Amino acid sequence: MTEQTAGVPAEPAEALPAPRADASTACVEALPAPEVPEPPAVPPMPLLPPSQPRPPRRVLRAVARWTAAALVLGGVGAGTAFGITSMERTDVPGLATERDGRWDYPELSLPALPAGSPRPYSDSNPSEVHHADLRALLLPAPAGATEDKKLDGGWVSTEQYLSEYGKDERSEITQTLEESAPRHVAARGWTMPDGTSTRIYLVQFNSTALTRYFITSINGGTTAAPLVEAPETEFDEGWEGAGKVDGISSFAYREAKPYGEAQVRHGYLVAGDTLALVVQSRRGKEGTPAVPFHQTLILQNQLLG
Repeated sequence: MTEQTAGVPAEPAEALPAPRADASTACVEALPAPEVPEPPAVPPMPLLPPSQPRPPRRVLRAVARWTAAALVLGGVGAGTAFGITSMERTDVPGLATERDGRWDYPELSLPALPAGSPRPYSDSNPSEVHHADLRALLLPAPAGATEDKKLDGGWVSTEQYLSEYGKDERSEITQTLEESAPRHVAARGWTMPDGTSTRIYLVQFNSTALTRYFITSINGGTTAAPLVEAPETEFDEGWEGAGKVDGISSFAYREAKPYGEAQVRHGYLVAGDTLALVVQSRRGKEGTPAVPFHQTLILQNQLLG
C-alpha cells in the first residue's frame, strides 16, 4: 500500500554493464551498411473541413441499434415479470388451465368489508369473524358450468343444508346444528359439461367455538358423517391442503370403492366462525376426478381467508 512504502528510500538502480566489444560485434560493425531505396512520394490526403461530419460507421450503428432493441425488450420483460410477481393472490385468475383437468374459474377478489371492519385473520380480529356478506364469499362457478337454480349463490334454509346428509344420521345432525345456532347458510351449485356436479355451502355461526363444536360432533376423527349419496367414505390421501390459508383447517374425503352409479367427494373448511362444505360427484366407472375437486377446495379456502 502507498502509506506503508512512502517512507522507504528507493534503492538506486543498478547500472547495466557495458557490452563487450568481442569479435562478433567487431565483424558486424565492420560490414558496410546496405543501401535502402527511398520510398516513393505519396501525396498527402486532403483534410476534411471542420464542419463536415465523419463518414458513417455501419458496424457501430448496427451494434447501437441491436443494443437499443435489447434494452427495450429487456425492459418489457422485466416489467411483465414485476407485474406478475407483484400481483396479490386474490388478483390471480383461478388456476385457469384445462391441461391437467383444472377448471377455468373467473378472476377472484375478496369482497368489500363494512367500514372499520377487519379481515377474519387480522391482528385486530382475534375472534376470526367474517364481516363480509357470506354470499360474496362463495366461490363463483367456472366457465362452461350450468348453474343450479336452487343453489344460485343466495341464502338457503338449514333444511337444504341438512339434506346433504344420510337419513339415518340427519336427525342427530339436525339437533347438533340447532344447538350450535347458525346465523346464515349460503349455497351455490353447478354442473360441468362432463357431468361433474358441485355444491358449496357456507354456514356461519355466532362464534368460532360453535363452529368447532359442530364439526367435531359430525366428524369423528378418521370418519365423517355419511352423506346421502355416500354412505361410506375414507380420507382423500391425495389432499395435502395445498394453498390453504393459515388458521383454516381442511378435511377431504372420497367415497370408498365399490361405489354406486356415481362417486362422491366432499370436504370441510373450518374458517373461524364459518364452515364450508364442498360436495362433488360424477356418474360413471371413472369416478369423480380429484384435480378439480382439490382446486375448488383451494380457491374456496382462499376466499374465506
